[in-house]
Amino acid sequence: MNSRKNVFLSLVLTFAVMLSSVSFGLAVVEEGMFTPDQIDNLNLRKKGLKIRPEEIYNPAGGGLTDAVVRLSVGCTSEFVSPDGLILTNHHCGFDALVSASAPGKDLVETGFKADNRAGEISAKGYSVFVTQRVENVTAQVRKGTESLTADAYSAAIKKNTEDLQAAEQAKAPAGSIIRIQSLNNGFYHYLYQTMQIKDIRVVYAPPRNIGVFGGDPDNFEWTRHTGDFTFLRAYSAPDGTSAEYSPNNVPYKPKKFLTMNIGGIKTDDFVFVLGYPGGTSRYRESQSIEYARDANFPFLASYLDARSAALRQIGETDEEKRIKFQSDIASFDNSRKVFKGGAEKLRNADVVNKRRAEEAQFATWINANPDRQRRYGDVLAQLKQLSEESNADSRRDVIVSRLPNPGLTPVLKQVYDAITTVQQGKTLAQAERAAKIAEIQTAYKDREPVYEREMIEFFLRMFAELPADQKFTAADNIFKSFEGRERRSAEEAFAASIAENDDFDTAEEIVALYGMSASDLRSKYPNIFSFVNALAQERAALTARAGKFGSNIDRVRLLYQQGMAEMKGITPYPDANSTLRFTYGYVKGYSPREAVTYTPFTTLKGMIEKDTGVNPFDVPQKLKDLQRTKDFGRFGSGDSVVVNFLSTTDIIGGNSGSPILNANGEQVGLCFDGNYEGLGNDLYYDANVGRTISVDIRFVLFVTEKFGNAGWILDEMKIVGGPKSMTARAGIN
Repeated sequence: MNSRKNVFLSLVLTFAVMLSSVSFGLAVVEEGMFTPDQIDNLNLRKKGLKIRPEEIYNPAGGGLTDAVVRLSVGCTSEFVSPDGLILTNHHCGFDALVSASAPGKDLVETGFKADNRAGEISAKGYSVFVTQRVENVTAQVRKGTESLTADAYSAAIKKNTEDLQAAEQAKAPAGSIIRIQSLNNGFYHYLYQTMQIKDIRVVYAPPRNIGVFGGDPDNFEWTRHTGDFTFLRAYSAPDGTSAEYSPNNVPYKPKKFLTMNIGGIKTDDFVFVLGYPGGTSRYRESQSIEYARDANFPFLASYLDARSAALRQIGETDEEKRIKFQSDIASFDNSRKVFKGGAEKLRNADVVNKRRAEEAQFATWINANPDRQRRYGDVLAQLKQLSEESNADSRRDVIVSRLPNPGLTPVLKQVYDAITTVQQGKTLAQAERAAKIAEIQTAYKDREPVYEREMIEFFLRMFAELPADQKFTAADNIFKSFEGRERRSAEEAFAASIAENDDFDTAEEIVALYGMSASDLRSKYPNIFSFVNALAQERAALTARAGKFGSNIDRVRLLYQQGMAEMKGITPYPDANSTLRFTYGYVKGYSPREAVTYTPFTTLKGMIEKDTGVNPFDVPQKLKDLQRTKDFGRFGSGDSVVVNFLSTTDIIGGNSGSPILNANGEQVGLCFDGNYEGLGNDLYYDANVGRTISVDIRFVLFVTEKFGNAGWILDEMKIVGGPKSMTARAGIN
């Protein structure tokens, strides 16, 4: 999970995926991202927990969950002092560093240190969401829907949700937000009450060659030696309410903050994670896995690779844009690896056939009982029919659904809108011109012609590679007389004729297209016109298929999950959806393949063994000196400092920045990644090899104090377990 997770999170929530690897239940004890109200039922004391479950989550307040908050960029973070100090991942604070950077001042490269609170800088665009209340409201939302189907069922659920949400919002304290979310296609409905804190500032971030050490080559890999952490601080108005950035704001006083334990951990120690995992879909049908494996994931890996390459190309000749784009590049590279590895996992683990075998078992179970036949008899057939209709042209659909894209291909989007409007016989009234011009100017604000050209070329290559039964005819007609390199050259010219065409360079020129007739547009821009016209037809057909699928699938999938759960005799844990969750496991290595075994710890000594002096394996000289002199302070372990460790906890994108805590509820690390062998875990959980990679809290504090000379930050934290224990200045919990 190295690099920003925003793109990954937004994409993964749309995927059709599947049931967990073994069953719907808890066959593997470490599997599951549990809601807070489920913690008490997990029998955790027998599994190694030494504190009471209510010390983790207490509806009345005071539990550890009160300290764990959601970061607006799609990560988790946690309060670690009584004065609003926040710990999260370096890649989660990446955008804040980029926004404060400029040519000659690249804070990602150099890191950032505030010498005191007055020196803390604004994390522009950042906020945190504090969860104040979690409640299972499934019964209230489902009330009166028992006999309803299809659209009537959906409408009733929608009304019940809206009514309950409005009633609860009216009773909520000022500044609190109430939202009710559906989980597992309506298997559960939960109410969440949150408060947003809007003034977030950067306190300390290590330089690139600590915070992103190993870069993309080491991303999702073990062994790992990355100091992926950043300190932020939350500020509020003097009365404790949320406020926009102001010099008059004061450090926010959280109800709870975490204690750091530097006593160390060992193999097989019990650990648990609290956080906001972004999205899983482990309970879906075999057709969904097949779609992800064969269409969605392969396309997305190529798509993100193309986006990254295009931005790198621009940054090679423009330092300001290199700095600006580095966060996006890191995010695209990360997500590309996620989808590539996920597709490999689904193939190598034969997940589709495993799921089909469970469905065959489900069919046998249904047919053995008339009542089950009445309730679930059509479920598998309906899923098959809906999926076949929706996914018939899946490889073409994943391309068409992303064209045009207002952020990615802004010129194509504006030309598309103009041509399709004219094709429909509509015109742009004089009174509408000013608003349309303003709209286009906004769309063009961050336009990158080279980026758009490269991406249009990418989409054309994807169209060319489609199987014969899914061809995009318009593209084939444009380029049918070209082959090989000549076709590539023709595709490049066509892409340039859109992205770099002087006729489409300004808002006024785009608006002028609305005044032309369809025949004039066809005559002046024949290839563009035919391409856009065909694209519009394909998108209309795709929208119709998606609408039919969407109006039926939730109810069928709910029956599917209910039936599977009944067959297994269990209550399934909810899929992740960026809400507060708990997962537990053990510190443990793994064997990725025959004759290879990985131990669960890495050290600064091993980090230096990787040093090449060249990005991304360039260890800072001061770190080398600290290792050479063994100047570890109270954070050492043997002849070095532990950097990263593995655990069997079940996490996903969104858990970046989550605290990993020991059996006593003390923070021992910071989750920042999963391993390559565990990818695809949004779809399929493999307990044998799936691992969480965390940065050890001792390395976090060692770097901050000994390398960064920012020991003042540690002075406000509660630190226990080492040769010298420390206590926060005030408000110890």
